[in-house]
Amino acid sequence: MKYILSFLTFFVLLIEYTYSISFNLPISTKKCLKEEIHKDTMVTGDYDITERSGLPTHLEVKDTKGHILYNKEDATKGRFAFTTEEFDIFEVCFETKSPHGQQHHLSPQHTTKEVTLQLKHGIETKDYDALAKANKLKPLEVELSRLEDLSAAIVSDFAYMKEREEEMRDTNESTNNKVLYFSIFSMCCLMSLAIWQVLYLRRYFKAKKLID
Repeated sequence: MKYILSFLTFFVLLIEYTYSISFNLPISTKKCLKEEIHKDTMVTGDYDITERSGLPTHLEVKDTKGHILYNKEDATKGRFAFTTEEFDIFEVCFETKSPHGQQHHLSPQHTTKEVTLQLKHGIETKDYDALAKANKLKPLEVELSRLEDLSAAIVSDFAYMKEREEEMRDTNESTNNKVLYFSIFSMCCLMSLAIWQVLYLRRYFKAKKLID
């Protein structure tokens, strides 16, 4: 039983993925991170930004349509969470604003902030420890529950990939048909133009009495 539990734990940890990144954010600079997320998916983000007196950092999370999902004018440390309504590319932007006329009086080490962001979505956002305590589950039951959720997520991903493959195939077939029809139309136009040129030149030469 212990070997099974160890294997399941290793398997789940191997497949699970957490988007975590840390970078430096200079003053008067905006950096954005983009993530492609499926429909009806829970997303959480934990951020930690170095505090600098008089240098607020603006944090904004939005989709491609411009809908603001989270907004913080003076972000330092916290968490945001939302559930996606449709498949989209979501953008997390950090921007440190400089006070007017003070940028040149600040040393380089005081004009750069360190930003750490840990982004999770799907089953990664589920707190299995709290679930185990609430339902009094054994470690193996918790891992089986985690594995079940992971399997459901994988099946959902495959279903989405199949749907996208079908859409791409339909698009390719439609494009091929359009290219075929356009090629036929172009050939007909060229043939019509060639016949018209021959008839026109023949009438011209006859009018000039160059041919009978």
